[in-house]
Amino acid sequence: MDPVRLYAYNLRLFVNGYFSNKDPFQIVTITATTVLAGVWLWEFVFQDESLVSRGKKAIFKLARRIPAIANKINMEMEKINQEFEDDVIARCQGKPFITELPKTGRTHDEILKEVEQNLTLGEYKWKDGFVSGAVYNFDPDLIKLLTEVYGRASYTNPLHPDIFPGVCKMEAEVVRMTANLFHGGPDSCGVMTTGGTESILMACKAYRDYAIEEQGIKHPEIVLPVTAHPAFDKAAAYFRMRVRHIPVDPKTYKVDLRAMKRAISRNTCMLVGSTPNYPYGTMDDIKQIAALGVKYNIPVHVDACLGGFIIAFMEDAGSPLPPFDFRVPGVTSISADTHKYGYAPKGSSVILYSHPKYRHHQFCVTTDWPGGVYGSPAVSGSRAGGIIAACWATLLHFGLEGYVEATRKIVATTKYIEQGLREMDGIYVFGKPISSVVAIGSDKFHIYRLSDGMCKRGWNLSPLQFPSGIHLCVTYMHTFDGVADRFLSDVREELAFILQEPDKKVGGKFAVYGMSHSIPDRSIVGDFTRFFLDAMYYTPSKRQETGNSKALV
Repeated sequence: MDPVRLYAYNLRLFVNGYFSNKDPFQIVTITATTVLAGVWLWEFVFQDESLVSRGKKAIFKLARRIPAIANKINMEMEKINQEFEDDVIARCQGKPFITELPKTGRTHDEILKEVEQNLTLGEYKWKDGFVSGAVYNFDPDLIKLLTEVYGRASYTNPLHPDIFPGVCKMEAEVVRMTANLFHGGPDSCGVMTTGGTESILMACKAYRDYAIEEQGIKHPEIVLPVTAHPAFDKAAAYFRMRVRHIPVDPKTYKVDLRAMKRAISRNTCMLVGSTPNYPYGTMDDIKQIAALGVKYNIPVHVDACLGGFIIAFMEDAGSPLPPFDFRVPGVTSISADTHKYGYAPKGSSVILYSHPKYRHHQFCVTTDWPGGVYGSPAVSGSRAGGIIAACWATLLHFGLEGYVEATRKIVATTKYIEQGLREMDGIYVFGKPISSVVAIGSDKFHIYRLSDGMCKRGWNLSPLQFPSGIHLCVTYMHTFDGVADRFLSDVREELAFILQEPDKKVGGKFAVYGMSHSIPDRSIVGDFTRFFLDAMYYTPSKRQETGNSKALV
């Protein structure tokens, strides 16, 4: 008898002997308990997060219950909260807050004066290209046009298509123009949203409902790279979905396709790839991800929110990319932000689908409301028709040639900056950027020291974590004469200074950010973030206002 059969035979004898004197209810109880314990142990051991990581979290949470440690943490939290508020006060440069409605309305000129004063607050020279992303173009002539367009359509609302059919026409035209840019077929369709986050939310909602109603999936899961935008996590939180985060290759910073394939289960309702991802500007292998989608009958979403209105024109601009849009079999949706490299005003994006059957599951329809049948295409009910009209006007203003020329300049500037950074000692570039984002790190010093130094020189760069890094999102303003050279020169000078003491620790506000990603209990970092968001809504209390008034007297 071979060893396997012998082992099975002995196991059977042991089990039969163990249960031979047991009553039936005991056999059922022991069997059920064993199965449940086994399932619990399997799920405990084989979670997405490692045992070591979960152990660190548990120890940290237990330590927080010790009064001395809890008091210390609370003191540090209060200190950080106060620092965030102090930053807001400093950025407002002493301008008083309006916390009560004025007794009488302000005049036209008074209001415009207040607006201008508020818009000049802040220390970063974003109009001169000293900011990573955030503002993608600043053209006074375009702003003049869009201000007039928005003003004329500011009262409109596409929720009422019978009253404002022209606005609905413009939205439909924006969707169709964008679908054609991404080579959508005759069935391709979409909806305008208020931004990339809403576009992603809508795709997740559509695929969740499609999975439940059409595929019989009870617990829908999203499989996506760790570099995918947090909007997918937000969607999962809102729509009670599960997210399986897939690691990226440590050299290319593209999603690990083997790991993605292993993560697919009977509950997977969508696969995600980025073109490019926000942290590193690298592009996932959409063709291979879509092939997995075709093989397992799973919708595939391409997140092109950041670079969609660059990558759509790169082939015409002389910088072709691997296939990524509706030409790839298996790609069923694409999100692209018109308010980034589409240069439309903030508050506009497009979510596209390869077929109306997916968009139908995005819609929210209520048939039994006493107020009538209600249907809404996206999160918002009422929407700003002025934003739709301004987005439409922007697309017509640039035209194909305008976007191709802007893309050519941005891609050339990005490559120029990337090459310059690669030639510098002490830093390295993450992966291979495809369009407009260049991310750097260092093995010789803490990269946040470079970020701190550049901040003091007037630059606003984006910090990264896991691993630590910083990136520059190149916009049209960086293509202006001298901006890219100024950036490279400042980096070079800061590096020379930093490398004199490479082991020196990072200081200032970057020390807090640098420390945060090493904390095992991420709820602490979550508290930091909530304090930061609280500070965005800071206004002085009555006591503070009284104190300031006395100080001014």
